[in-house]
Amino acid sequence: MRCPWCGDDELYMRYHDEEWGVPVHDDERHFEFLVLESAQAGLNWITILRKRENYRAAYEGFDPTGVSGFTEVKLGELLHNPGIVRNRKKIEASINNARRFLQIQQEFGSFDEYIWRYVNHRPVINSWASIAEVPARTGLSEAISEDLIKRGFKFVGPTIIYAHLQAVGMVNDHLVSCFRHGQLT
Repeated sequence: MRCPWCGDDELYMRYHDEEWGVPVHDDERHFEFLVLESAQAGLNWITILRKRENYRAAYEGFDPTGVSGFTEVKLGELLHNPGIVRNRKKIEASINNARRFLQIQQEFGSFDEYIWRYVNHRPVINSWASIAEVPARTGLSEAISEDLIKRGFKFVGPTIIYAHLQAVGMVNDHLVSCFRHGQLT
């Protein structure tokens, strides 16, 4: 049995089965999820998953150094790219966040080191019986969000950050009835 949120969509099920909740320790993957989760705000995650390859192409493989150098011309190209969410504020935030991301890398050695220290480098293992129990935000996501905002990040509210923590395996929110819960514990 798997978590019910992915339904029967093959792309969603593959994401659930292979990626969601698997601990990530790669900065480009962290940056990818920050970009995608910020783009997802107000939209369904499956919409973003279907656009993921377009984002990968448009965002130089989610290389934060490359994205940090995006110019007004590149911003204009992105705003006309039908393969991504063409929201000016979200796109501008992603470019800004790439620059802030590089600052965190410089300060901590990696973004991974920065963010995983919030959980003492070990995933938080939850034991939810139903999807209704899974929170949209927690004290942990609020603390990280607050710090990122102080550092100049945009579109990183506590709900977006909690989605990030789930996606990169810092929090195991697979339901206990899901086959992935035990595999990732």
